Amino acid sequence: MASPLVKQHRRFPRPRDFLPLLKFKKPVLNPTRRRLERALTVWDLRSIAKRRTPKAAFDYTDGAADAELSLARARQAFEDITFHPAILRDVSVVDTSVEVLGVRSALPFGIAPTGFTRMMQSEGEIAGVTAAEAAGIPYSLSTMGTTAIEDVAAAAPNGRNWFQLYMWKDRERSMALVDRAAKAGFDTLLVTVDVPVAGARLRDTRNGMTIPPTLSPRTVLNAIPRPAWWLNFLTTEPLAFASLDKWSGTVAELLDTMFDPTVTFDDLAWIKDQWHGKVVVKGVQNVDDAVELADLGVDAVLLSNHGGRQLDRAPVPFHLLPQVKAAVGDSVEIHLDTGIMSGQDIVAALALGADFTLIGRAYLYGLMAGGRRGVDRTIEILTKDIERTMRLLGVTSVAELEPGHVTQLQRLSPLG
Repeated sequence: MASPLVKQHRRFPRPRDFLPLLKFKKPVLNPTRRRLERALTVWDLRSIAKRRTPKAAFDYTDGAADAELSLARARQAFEDITFHPAILRDVSVVDTSVEVLGVRSALPFGIAPTGFTRMMQSEGEIAGVTAAEAAGIPYSLSTMGTTAIEDVAAAAPNGRNWFQLYMWKDRERSMALVDRAAKAGFDTLLVTVDVPVAGARLRDTRNGMTIPPTLSPRTVLNAIPRPAWWLNFLTTEPLAFASLDKWSGTVAELLDTMFDPTVTFDDLAWIKDQWHGKVVVKGVQNVDDAVELADLGVDAVLLSNHGGRQLDRAPVPFHLLPQVKAAVGDSVEIHLDTGIMSGQDIVAALALGADFTLIGRAYLYGLMAGGRRGVDRTIEILTKDIERTMRLLGVTSVAELEPGHVTQLQRLSPLG
């Protein structure tokens, strides 16, 4: 037998009953803060950056080489994982800090070296290095940076600053930069070794990308809805390089005149002897090279395919990570970049053997979205991601992460 319907007694609502249920959000008057608060992921910051940055500058950051398959595959590799959480663990407090190259970092990631940074947003390297100092993480200045070595050091006197070196054809000029970095207090040298020549960055070629940006009817039309970028660009110091004279050609032309295709392991050993701090080799893409570098006595190998900006269809660093870890063990630190867009990506890399990670595009998306505040927002998003993921996995420190927490799923496997 069906239950009888319960008859409800209705009445007019009384304000004192429903007003406590309504909470009005306090308006955020600052437009930069307002748009950054709405960004919940690095992808959200990328969307904001694309709206606010001229196409040539945005594409220089966002793009990769040739068909951009290396970058797409690197990002896909992080998506193609399964986490294996443990339950009923006390995760009320988590420790995200790690020891990297003998010094404690508050977070297991730092800011990667990026070139032409003030072209993306006028605060450039200063926004990056001061945000890193505030967060207690390392910052890397690129040879192709747009703020002088000494000015970066002065902006973050208590920061952990690293200097990235491209070995030029002019060796004396290269080592003069190394000397300046040492005198300015930079404690780590990142030697990038995957650039015998510049990669085919087709977006830049199609955009007519030059340093500084050149005006054409197309660039003027593209600039109209982005007045803030142009106002900042035209009212701040002219774009110049941290470590070389001004240049008026395309980016590809500049890189090809600088990069030295004759650099060998012997040259790397010579550079190492000239530097009295820590040495990281950036651009390692196979196990044998990682082993040889460990035998050479470098302090860390950085698994990287240059963010997909050099050789397209290059190995995916995240896929390579377990093999390198098995080959070198604890004889050398293993760092990793390329494709990182979330804290989950970072946690997965740490679990599979990385000692540290670096973010490049993720940081630049924040910079383009909101200057220094945008970089802070990138770090905040990644930090919350890392803490949340660690708690959900049932770990309270980075040291507890291990390969059993992650399974890599494979889409591409060799034939035969």
